Amino acid sequence: MRAAVMQGLHRPLAIETVPDPVPGEGEVVVRVGRCGICGSDLHMTEDPAYGMGAGSVLGHEFAGEVVALGKGVEGLGMGDLVSVVPLRSCGQCPSCRSGEVAWCDQFGLQGGGYAEYALTRPNQCVRLPKTASLADGAIIEPLAVALHGLAMSGMRIGDRVLILGAGPIGLAVAFWARRHGAGRVVVQDLATWQRDRALAMGAHDFVVDPADPIGSAERALGGKADVVFECVGVPGLIAQAVDQVRNRGTILLLGLCTRPDTFNSFAMLSKEVRLVTSAFFTRQEYEAALDALDSGAAEPRLLVTDTIALDATPDVFETLRKRTHQCKVLIDPTA
Repeated sequence: MRAAVMQGLHRPLAIETVPDPVPGEGEVVVRVGRCGICGSDLHMTEDPAYGMGAGSVLGHEFAGEVVALGKGVEGLGMGDLVSVVPLRSCGQCPSCRSGEVAWCDQFGLQGGGYAEYALTRPNQCVRLPKTASLADGAIIEPLAVALHGLAMSGMRIGDRVLILGAGPIGLAVAFWARRHGAGRVVVQDLATWQRDRALAMGAHDFVVDPADPIGSAERALGGKADVVFECVGVPGLIAQAVDQVRNRGTILLLGLCTRPDTFNSFAMLSKEVRLVTSAFFTRQEYEAALDALDSGAAEPRLLVTDTIALDATPDVFETLRKRTHQCKVLIDPTA
C-alpha cells in the first residue's frame, strides 16, 4: 500500500510503498476513507518529545471501511463504515468498560491514517450511522477532545467563555460551549482568518488585538471570563489567561505545549483560580460527538476547509507549518 511516511524530524513526509497491514488475532484492517491533518501531527515531526521518527505513519483522525478481520473479532463485519477512536486500549479492563479508555494499562496512541489501509482493534471502531459521511467520521476526534475539555472545565449555563486560539480545537470548544448554554462565547486569536468560521460555529464575537488582549477580550465578554480555554499551547498564555479570568474562575488547558512555561502563581493564588488540564476523551464523549452530527448539527462540518489526495499530503503538510486560512484539511487516500 501507499503511505505518507516520516523521514525524520524537521524533514518533509514522503509517499512510499509499504507492506499492507495483516490483522492478527483481535485486530481489523480499515481502508482509510478520510484522515484529518492535526496540529499535533505537525508537532510530532518537529519535537522529539513525541517520540516519533523516520518510518512513522502519522494520522489519528480517520474513518474508513472494514476490509479484513482477524481471528476472534466479534461485533464488526466486512464493509462496515467506522470512525476509529485513536486511543489504543484492551477493551476489557474496568477503565475500558467504563469508557475511560485513556487509563487502560495497554493505552497507546493510534496512528496510521496517512495511508491507504490502517490496522486497529474492534473496540476502537465506532460504526457510522447512515446520516454520517466518512468526512464526518474523521472530525469526531477533535470534537470529542473539545467536548471533554468542556466537561472538565465545569462550565455552567450562562457563563462567559473566552477561547484562546481559533484552530480546530478552539472552534470546536466554541460550538460545544454555545450548545451547552454559555451566556457569551468569545474567540481570541492573532489573525482574522477564522473569524467568520468562529461566528458560524457559535462564537458571539471574535477578538484580534495583540496590543491589548486583556482589555479587548473583557470588552467583548462584558466582563472577565468565568472560564478561559487555552487552545494554543504556547508559553505565556497561562499568564495571560490569569489576567483574563474572574476571581475563582477556571482556566482549562487544551493546547499541547512541550516547552517550559512560567507564570506568576501568586497572581493565580490571589484570585483562587482553578487551573485544570484536559487530555483525550471518554468513549461516551466520542459517541456524543458523532450523535451531534447524526442529529443534524451542521456547524462542526465547517471545520473542513479542504480535501486532498494522498499524493498531495507532503506538500500540503509543509504549507500547514505556517499559519494559513486553512482549518481542517482531510486526506482522501482513495482519490
